[in-house]
Amino acid sequence: MDATLLLSAILMGLVEGLTEFLPISSTGHLIVLAEAIGFQGPPGKTFEITIQLGAVLAVIWIYRHALVRIATGMWRRGSEEYYIAVNLALAFIPAMILGATLHGYITRLLFNPLTVAIALILGGIAIIVIERRRPTPTIHSIAEIGPLAALLVGLGQALAMIPGTSRSGATIISALLVGVERKTAAEFSFLLAIPTMLAATVFSLFKARAELDFNGLGIIAVGFATAFVVALLVVRWLLGAISRIGFTPFGWYRIALGVLILLWLALRTPVA
Repeated sequence: MDATLLLSAILMGLVEGLTEFLPISSTGHLIVLAEAIGFQGPPGKTFEITIQLGAVLAVIWIYRHALVRIATGMWRRGSEEYYIAVNLALAFIPAMILGATLHGYITRLLFNPLTVAIALILGGIAIIVIERRRPTPTIHSIAEIGPLAALLVGLGQALAMIPGTSRSGATIISALLVGVERKTAAEFSFLLAIPTMLAATVFSLFKARAELDFNGLGIIAVGFATAFVVALLVVRWLLGAISRIGFTPFGWYRIALGVLILLWLALRTPVA
């Protein structure tokens, strides 16, 4: 395995683990980073999508006891676990349908730094505005979210198919808009990432199955493992910090990064 490619995969995994569960767009960061360092990994965007599963496995580990309770208790109709499972299923549906329908179109046309920069800026503005004007929280647990609110959060997640939008940002902000308090919104976003990213990874690997070789799988494994370790630390920090700091700092970060990317694109464009 080429040393430069190995270091690039580690760097990409590090960035993925740092950004997947913060509302700042992991996919957007990976697209810009890959462009900046000239990363040539597995075909298409298979690497960027697949290493996200490493970050998701970190969430599975952190919530392993809760997931076991949900898996064993969701069959009891009317139980808390039942309502959590229903809400997660309803929120997953929009991304599943739209992802299968629009995956190729979006990957082909929108996975570029310009799209990322615009989405980062618009999303940052939305986060700041919504944090200041969001309704008073009335929902304090995932089980209380309800079918309509879960579907609305799922539609918000579907918007994150546009790179730079941020899956966690879109789901968290959508949850805040329907009255979910901050920590519960973050936890719902984390749990919703599990079926969403599992499906996206399997779909992406299946589409690229003919183009992957052993070296490509090795590079994916390196990025995957790095993302897992870093995400473990980030998720634990975010759960403890989110009630104190809110989401506004991430909004300002998105705007600043989006502007920097636009400047970078302008400076590297040759003058006619």
